Amino acid sequence: MSGYFSAEDVQGRLRQTGMSMEQLLLSLIPEAQKFAIPPISNFFVGVAALGESGGISLGANFEFVGQALSFTVHAEQAAVTNAIAHGETGLTMLAVSAAPCGYCRQFLQELTTASTLQILMPNQPATPLSSLLPSAFGPKDLGVTAALMAPQSHDLVVSSDDPVVQAALQAANASYAPYTSSYAGVALKTRDGEIFAGRIAENAAFNPSMSPLEQAVVNLIIGGGKTFADIVDAVLVEAVDCKASQIDATTDVLATITSVPLRVFAV
Repeated sequence: MSGYFSAEDVQGRLRQTGMSMEQLLLSLIPEAQKFAIPPISNFFVGVAALGESGGISLGANFEFVGQALSFTVHAEQAAVTNAIAHGETGLTMLAVSAAPCGYCRQFLQELTTASTLQILMPNQPATPLSSLLPSAFGPKDLGVTAALMAPQSHDLVVSSDDPVVQAALQAANASYAPYTSSYAGVALKTRDGEIFAGRIAENAAFNPSMSPLEQAVVNLIIGGGKTFADIVDAVLVEAVDCKASQIDATTDVLATITSVPLRVFAV
């Protein structure tokens, strides 16, 4: 099952079904929920997000037994991660199976399109994110103008031809860390040779930030249809002497999903 539908695929589905865009997004929520891994809450959340390109990215929630609840990946965060992995630079509408929690509303406030983003829930009209999060605090309050999903480019270099290391480096160089400059990326290699990467995505409120491992897990499960058992290698690349290191958290959370050790490159 694919977790992303290109603009061409979306238009084809609209023609085939006769649905409106809102109806199509809502109809994809059950498909998104199938990706969820919530062993603690057993509460399956699904999201279908419409990107500016016209493509649709699915998202679902992930929980890690034995880790702090703060490492939970919310479905809205997963949908944004999936969209970023497919080159989207903004979202226009996000359909979710349940009302976004305050944590997710704050996370979505970081997006390039936060001021125009519409939130769609079953049996309710679309509602602007700005109505769900009045008097919001966001990147502009801290002087950041290139918000989450805007292209990023840094200058980290690793002297290695290892493709897993290079994938983690590429993710680190595209990471979003305007508040700490703690650029970081994680790459996970699977037994069939595929590589799935994730990058840090900081938030003005700090706590809703996503770790690079969380994003890599989203891309592994939703983007690649893999399982944790498929992981055979894991690499973290991060800026040396950064204010918010990912090493300890990545090592601990990774250990809950695989016995594969983490290789670290501080550059």
